[in-house]
Amino acid sequence: MTKNAIYTIETNQPIANDVFAMRLAGPTGALVAPGQFVNILLNGFYLRRPISVCDWDEAGMLLIYKILGKGTAQMATMQPGQTLNLLTGLGNGFTVSAATGKPTVLVGGGVGVPPLFSLAKQLITAGNIPEVVLGFRSSGDVFYAEEFAKLGCKVHLATEDGTAGTKGFVTTALQDMAYDYYYTCGPNAMLQAVHALSAQKGAAGQLSFEERMGCGFGACMGCSCHTQVGPKRVCVDGPVFTSEEVVFA
Repeated sequence: MTKNAIYTIETNQPIANDVFAMRLAGPTGALVAPGQFVNILLNGFYLRRPISVCDWDEAGMLLIYKILGKGTAQMATMQPGQTLNLLTGLGNGFTVSAATGKPTVLVGGGVGVPPLFSLAKQLITAGNIPEVVLGFRSSGDVFYAEEFAKLGCKVHLATEDGTAGTKGFVTTALQDMAYDYYYTCGPNAMLQAVHALSAQKGAAGQLSFEERMGCGFGACMGCSCHTQVGPKRVCVDGPVFTSEEVVFA
């Protein structure tokens, strides 16, 4: 169920290089699964900005975003008390029950990390404590490693320059890990690498795609991706797809 509502900014603070955490007060009844996203209307911009939801409760939600353009740069200047118009409850999220009884790993790269946090909380509530692999370019880009650890997850860090954790990519850390199920979110190159490595291990999983979106609700077809049954729209058919259905060109 999609809902359009006005939200009030409670906090908006930097937590890593060009990465901000914004806490919004407002209705969250349209959010039903980790991995869903919101579409934010910003003054002066025709297209809304899609941002994944890091966490939520009855009072509001937490968004973590990276400054990637003029829209997110504007968001970074906003102060507590200002308001934003959001479309919420967008997309299909992760299915927690698919990992029941299976050794599970969560794999996030950069701004693909946030939706895995609420997923980890729900998995733990269901009795499945996952291991977590987080990949970043450098130590200054790392965020939420401590928050995952506080949940009780074993956290593995990988940075491209080796300034934090293992030097390399998330697949470097995953190489020697044993798991039967995985959830991953990040850039397409990372998703493809995780998908291929996990297939070699005989592990199935769910992948959340990061695609540039026009409308956010399936009208423009601008965010289509390849699957076993043809193109699907990331904004409404995803952003989460199973490892069995995705096809990397």
